[in-house]
Amino acid sequence: MKFEDFKSGVYQTQYQYKSFLPTTINHEWTWEDARINVLLEQATKALGELNAFSIIVPNVDLFIRMHVIKEANTSSRIEGTKTEIDDMVRGAEMIAPEKRDDWQEVQNYVQAMNEAIHHLDTLPLSLRLIRDTHKILMSGVRGEHKAPGEFRASQNWIGGSSLADAAYIPPHVSDLPALLDDFEKFLHNEEISVPHLIKCALAHYQFESIHPFLDGNGRIGRLLITLYLVSNKFLLKPTLYLSDFFEKHRGDYYDSLTRVRTSNDIGQWVRFFLRAVIDTSEKGIETFENILTLHRGIENKLATLGRRTENARKLLMHLYQSPTTTINEVQDLLKLKYDPANNLMKSLVELNILQETTGYSRNRIFRFGDYIDAFGK
Repeated sequence: MKFEDFKSGVYQTQYQYKSFLPTTINHEWTWEDARINVLLEQATKALGELNAFSIIVPNVDLFIRMHVIKEANTSSRIEGTKTEIDDMVRGAEMIAPEKRDDWQEVQNYVQAMNEAIHHLDTLPLSLRLIRDTHKILMSGVRGEHKAPGEFRASQNWIGGSSLADAAYIPPHVSDLPALLDDFEKFLHNEEISVPHLIKCALAHYQFESIHPFLDGNGRIGRLLITLYLVSNKFLLKPTLYLSDFFEKHRGDYYDSLTRVRTSNDIGQWVRFFLRAVIDTSEKGIETFENILTLHRGIENKLATLGRRTENARKLLMHLYQSPTTTINEVQDLLKLKYDPANNLMKSLVELNILQETTGYSRNRIFRFGDYIDAFGK
């Protein structure tokens, strides 16, 4: 199928509305648009450079947790949550009551991504894994009554208050089995010669068009991008997350997906997707470079602490994964009494490595500010 000849699908009359039946995608794809070739080359190069940091950065898995947190927060914010990355690195007891529902939704996303990545060691990227991931994402939060972990058994829609004024109505329930079967086969079809980044772009479009769950489709669809690239060894570690680009260009993101269905312009969507990969890879590289520079600077500062240097290094290894802490947590982590733990934190504040955020004399919270800010840019 040539991009230039692509027909996105047809509208089918249901009871008092029309649903969209997307064209299946499990076949060869070609294109004449030279712009795609140039963008594909740039995206592949940028992704390769990002992958290099997964090899050369010591203890890279420490830093990947923050990548996941940022992605979870941004992807959820596209759907309407109002948390910031600072909220997501704090425990539930530190979150204002009015933000706790949003906080939990993002925590579910973090858990869903981490468990999905873990299961890729033993399971293929499959409908089963997608359902399992969705169940984690939707459990115990808004939408928990919309069949977590199960493909929908009723009609859904996007935009508007009902089917009568919806902006988009996905395929009818009766069409889901065939569409999802085709989607899964496309993910694993090694007999078609389509570059992985192109396949990933097409798979994301198709998943969003099918909209197989009653809720959570956008977050699962964006999460699938990283899962696809990791499962196919195109990413060595889960370091590429496109939600930040999609949020910053939210109008273009939705317009590009909609334009495929309304104008058959799959090429425009693929170009947008590849630009997202390029931009996000370049920002990921910059983040890793900033982290390495920060790490070297901190090591120089820690060397001035004498006998406390070893404990300070242990604490910093913990803070690279969870960049806020309290005196009690430091006591538990380092097996210290209150005074030594308090003095260590006082020294780290004086060295401008940590910042105390509450202004209280008790129940103080310390923030690893430069590190958090490296992911907030």
